[in-house]
Amino acid sequence: MFGFRNVVHNGYEETIRKGLNAVKSFSGQMSYGKGSDRERIDRLKKELETADAIVIGAGAGLSTSAGFTYGGERFERYFFDFAEKYGIRDMYSGGFYPFPDKETYWAWWARHIYYNRYIDAPKPVYAHLLELVKGKDYFVITTNVDHQFQRAGFDKKRLFYTQGDYGLFQSIHPSIRKTYDNEAWVMKAMDAQGFVKDADGMFQVPKTKELKMRIPMDLLPHCPDDGSDMTVNLRADHSFVEDEGWHKASENYYDFLGRHETLHVLYLELGVGENTPVIIKYPFWQMTAANLKAMYACVNLGKACAPTEIIDRSIYINADIGEVLKQL
Repeated sequence: MFGFRNVVHNGYEETIRKGLNAVKSFSGQMSYGKGSDRERIDRLKKELETADAIVIGAGAGLSTSAGFTYGGERFERYFFDFAEKYGIRDMYSGGFYPFPDKETYWAWWARHIYYNRYIDAPKPVYAHLLELVKGKDYFVITTNVDHQFQRAGFDKKRLFYTQGDYGLFQSIHPSIRKTYDNEAWVMKAMDAQGFVKDADGMFQVPKTKELKMRIPMDLLPHCPDDGSDMTVNLRADHSFVEDEGWHKASENYYDFLGRHETLHVLYLELGVGENTPVIIKYPFWQMTAANLKAMYACVNLGKACAPTEIIDRSIYINADIGEVLKQL
């Protein structure tokens, strides 16, 4: 066992520690599973039905499966003007672009936040996942910042967003350990650019396709506590603000792991990539290895695998997450 009760209740630090231990303890030999896709899906279905607890670890691949793509048609529909003027090719790279002024910078970010935080996912993948765990003892840890778990109806007390939230601002001065809801600001900034609401209340590009790429100076966001500039509450470096809500979620995750560490736990990894494997992927491997009753399952298009040390207690499904959930 891990001795959770003998350390400070910080689930984030604990999961990082486990991830680093996993790097040291596994041989590096990987398994890509055995059996047909149908057999693997049936095994996962049985685990979902019989597990004492389910820990869901979600990465960007889950939201991609739900339709939150950062390039292609979706990008071209809402950011066509930025693509034409600045040569930006997707939402991800646009977030790092050196825009000429704050008015343009925040016009971009208003759109980025709105279309990745304040609308429902185009496909009901999160809703299908909720149906599978509803009524069960579950917890979610995710590196996603799009708030889709809560929008789908997951219990807020069972969620830990480790890397922040598009829906929150923080001061550029991290000494102010607070975050600020940005929904009202985002709506004003979208309106100021010329977006119009459709019958469902969602902002759309007007038929004329005439949009402003700058917001008025008086709409630039400033911290209500010290008047400083704001930034989005996303983990990039040491300046990321872990507010009271973040710490409470971290503690809840820590406590959940501790209560179930010797039980039949399903560690269900969905769409976790290689950017931050030490937060979800590696700790899931480590906790599975340490608990002989545990099962690790990974659903990830093109990236489903795990160390050979846990091959007998692992399920790998190399397929689109949304399509797999429909079959469970």
